[in-house]
Amino acid sequence: MIFQAIDDKTECIGVYVDGKLHFDNFPSNLTKTWKYTGSIKDENVEYAWLYSNGGSLADNCSEELKNDLARVQKKMAAFYKSFKIAKIDLNEHCIFDLVPHDFLLDFCEVKNRITEHVFENFEKPDNYDHLARVQKLIHKIKYQKLNLSMDNCRALFTSTSNRIKAKELLNNYRYIDYNLFGTVTGRLTTCRDSFPILTMKKELRQLVKPANDLFVSLDYNGAEVRMLLELCGHEQPKEDIHAWNIVNVFKDETLSRDLAKIDFFAWLYNPESDAITSNIYDREKVLDKYYDNGYISTPYGRKIKVEKRKALNYLIQSTTSDKVLDRAVCIDKMLEGRKSFISHIVHDEIVIDYHDEDRSMIGSIKEMFEQDWLANITAGKDYYNLNELKI
Repeated sequence: MIFQAIDDKTECIGVYVDGKLHFDNFPSNLTKTWKYTGSIKDENVEYAWLYSNGGSLADNCSEELKNDLARVQKKMAAFYKSFKIAKIDLNEHCIFDLVPHDFLLDFCEVKNRITEHVFENFEKPDNYDHLARVQKLIHKIKYQKLNLSMDNCRALFTSTSNRIKAKELLNNYRYIDYNLFGTVTGRLTTCRDSFPILTMKKELRQLVKPANDLFVSLDYNGAEVRMLLELCGHEQPKEDIHAWNIVNVFKDETLSRDLAKIDFFAWLYNPESDAITSNIYDREKVLDKYYDNGYISTPYGRKIKVEKRKALNYLIQSTTSDKVLDRAVCIDKMLEGRKSFISHIVHDEIVIDYHDEDRSMIGSIKEMFEQDWLANITAGKDYYNLNELKI
């Protein structure tokens, strides 16, 4: 049975089903809806938004529903504009307490019919289950209010540009709203009104403080290099990947780590380069396996159209991103019911807002993140000043 949750937030419980609004005693067998919301607990519910690859209602609307959708969206936009003028924070209120129920009936019926249209006309993506798990995690992050503070940031305010930007961040942004479909590779971006965790200057990160005792950051040692090694079918070194390359690939122990890193990446993403001749990293073998007829098919079920020159880049970036997101979902599951929680994800880094009472879990969390790879783990009292954490 197709239904719509009326509000996006976990605590705002209400659904539209078969022409009626329900706020308790929900009908059973609710199976399909437009998009995940925090109040949906049934693991078997399917989401049309994922079938449509993150398209909007307008993108997926049938011709006969376009006028109806335009009408209800125009009216909803007017409500939202009035809330903004009245300075009503929608993170603190349920939409069904603010909008007339007869309009919600109209809006949800149009949404139901678009949802039905998508399920009838779109195939289930190969990576649907992965996307559904990640969607639930980033929705949880969306409603975690950031702890932003100027405490111990005096040096930041000596620069006029930093001072202006810091005040803007402190006054306007409090939540991280990730876009699951912001790039073709699947790497996360943030939505327009989100806190800019992915793009802010590094010095400004010191404004971001943990709500608990400290931030614990996990990121991979040489993530993209290790991903190529994995795609080639080789075991992972238990040491720094660039130091390992110096001995096993470049075979020149006089080479510095920095130069080895520069030389490797210059070769990796330049198909014409023959600077590395070792068969340990076999670009052609990887492309033969994952690239066909203008598309890469990743181990996580993504199919991405790309010219051959960029195919390896897309394959590595996409698979690395999905590996990190998969690990984040697993760590979030480990932390369920505890005070520690995933604060944010930045490329191949997962940052946990860590409570001291969960101290005994840190080794298990690092193992869950690493699997067979090698990870760096750092900790600190803000997101800028992170130091190596010895376990």
